[in-house]
Amino acid sequence: MLLPEDLRDWLPGNHIAHFILEVVEQMDTSQFKVNQRGTGSEQYPPSLLLSLLIYCYCTARFSSRIIEEASYSDVAVRYICANTHPDHDTICTFRRKNRKAFERFFVHVLEVAAESKVLNKVGTVSVDGTKVHANASKHSAVSYGRAQEMLAQLESEVKALNERAEQADRSEHSECEFNLPDEIARRKERKAKLDDAVSVIKARHEEKLADKQAEYEAKKARRRAKRDAGEKPRGREPKAPDESVTEGDQYNFTDPESRIMKAGNGGHFEQCYNAQAGVDTESMLIVSNHVSDHPNDKRELLPCLDAAKDNGYEVTAVLADTGFYSEANVDGSEARGIDPYIAVEKQSHGLALETILGSSTDPDPLPEGATAKETMAHKLKGVQAKKLYGLRKQTVEPVFGIIKHCMRFRQFLTRGKENVSNEWNLVCCAYNLKRSFNLISRLRATALNESVPASA
Repeated sequence: MLLPEDLRDWLPGNHIAHFILEVVEQMDTSQFKVNQRGTGSEQYPPSLLLSLLIYCYCTARFSSRIIEEASYSDVAVRYICANTHPDHDTICTFRRKNRKAFERFFVHVLEVAAESKVLNKVGTVSVDGTKVHANASKHSAVSYGRAQEMLAQLESEVKALNERAEQADRSEHSECEFNLPDEIARRKERKAKLDDAVSVIKARHEEKLADKQAEYEAKKARRRAKRDAGEKPRGREPKAPDESVTEGDQYNFTDPESRIMKAGNGGHFEQCYNAQAGVDTESMLIVSNHVSDHPNDKRELLPCLDAAKDNGYEVTAVLADTGFYSEANVDGSEARGIDPYIAVEKQSHGLALETILGSSTDPDPLPEGATAKETMAHKLKGVQAKKLYGLRKQTVEPVFGIIKHCMRFRQFLTRGKENVSNEWNLVCCAYNLKRSFNLISRLRATALNESVPASA
């Protein structure tokens, strides 16, 4: 080692670090913001920090301190950093201040995949959501009912302490082992936080109530239209939504924008965000992503489709499970020129005997006056529809499995919806780069094998 070492020789030629650097170099990084404090601290080019972040996300390292440590101990990271060592504050600041630029990088990765012939930017998309733990404990939350009880208790305590303080002021020889003003101030501060929590819970309830009221009015209008046409509406009359706030509605003091959500198979609850992804069924690349604070997926389908279009991907058909079904989602998809396949009931696993034997046929036509839900259920019973919908669970669900179990991303490090949205976008970028690298490598290997004569 008498001569300077070339770190490129320390990595194999087909290492993913080379691919990440190549993809980053193809993008104009002048729009990225870097630290400009004027304190004499080291500055790093945006391409270096972006490549560093993406590679570490690909290798299941998300904390800025762990990434800083890797710049000393990991050969590939030292190669990406050109043997420099960005500190954790620089990494964290770069990640926090460049959300819009990261969104553009997500689109850039899709364009690279399309240019490499591993992504067709027109096709069918599988949409689904997964619960990702927030950086907050569910034990830091308070329910609406419990908040009301605590507010009443705090008011009585403040009143009692004020009376005790007045008695102490009137008595010249009265002594108290406690600092009464501090105790009163502490309870008032706690009461102010609870008041804020109650206000937020009420505002959220009003938002949900408005959606439920709109759905109720739409159902009434449809039934009224059938009566006017001389038809008898089927099913029960819709009930008006309850205007009272549910006592179980919660507010988290650590991360107020996160929510208590059903996790796993629905057997327990965790403090989470709802991370959404739209996946191309052919390449299994993520073409759209966003984060929601809604516990269910009813309102997530159309934003996912719109995001895919903004990212330059034309959706022709969408596949989604029962959590996404609503008449508004079906109508909205069709209005966008997208053919929806949204389950209205639980689908059986495995192949039916009729499918294996090749004897399955399309169902009989629906009778007149069928509801929208019945129409969608009938549509999914068709032979071709079953084959198409079967792609859903073998495309989008494996993507979440790879992200959570291979990349080991199971909890957000940041707080607040905007910050976790940025974090989820980076995770999706890292997944797409890994997936594109594997697809391109496979495509090149196939082309190489085809170019070699059989006699060789």
